Amino acid sequence: MPVTILITRPEPEAGRFAARLRTVCGPETEVLCAPVMRIAWRGTLPPLRGDEVLIFTSRHGVAGFCHQTAARDFTCYCVGEATAKAAHAQGLTAIACDGDAAALLDRIAQDAATGPFLHLRGAHVAADITGALQAAGHVAQETVVYDQQPQDMGEAARRALAGEGPVILPLMSPRSARLVFSQADHIHAPLFVAAISRNAAEAVPEGAAQKLSIAQRPDAEAMADAVHDLVKTAKRLEGGKRAQ
Repeated sequence: MPVTILITRPEPEAGRFAARLRTVCGPETEVLCAPVMRIAWRGTLPPLRGDEVLIFTSRHGVAGFCHQTAARDFTCYCVGEATAKAAHAQGLTAIACDGDAAALLDRIAQDAATGPFLHLRGAHVAADITGALQAAGHVAQETVVYDQQPQDMGEAARRALAGEGPVILPLMSPRSARLVFSQADHIHAPLFVAAISRNAAEAVPEGAAQKLSIAQRPDAEAMADAVHDLVKTAKRLEGGKRAQ
């Protein structure tokens, strides 16, 4: 049976990741976009003095900041390369870190950056970056510039999960994992999960996945590699079943 990759991250990232996976995994693999969240801009920026060091942990944070102000004369620390590219494209001076909050905080410490820091974030985050900076003696604040609002994954996704064919499920956050499994009425398909982090993996209900792997790095490139490996595993297992 054909293998389906079910992408549940918000748009426009879902479409970008789908295009990457179609290239990596080949045209014989079906890629279905079924976001379980949508991005909505919200919040108000605090008064900007001009000496803030900005922190972005997603491209949505960059877009949310730029949606509210035309000011661009800032240096910013970005969680990964993709976020740094988005910041640079907007005219910000961007420093790319190695993909997660711990690496971002380590880079700030290595650079002896002093702030004051301003974290532009979503309503739901996996790590308290502002609290960590304050605990280290820095002046730091945060502001929410977007929300990740739940949305229904749709009947096509539920049919894939209830079907006979293998489903590869990339999970980009613990929250997306929880939303997927709360919306899936019945999972019958052999399920192969690629998690971006251990925290995301731990949000998968025990026994729900036939195989669960964690990406080597918390970025889209490593996730694409993990998905590709799971596609090969699923096809091999399905081939063995047909041979029997």
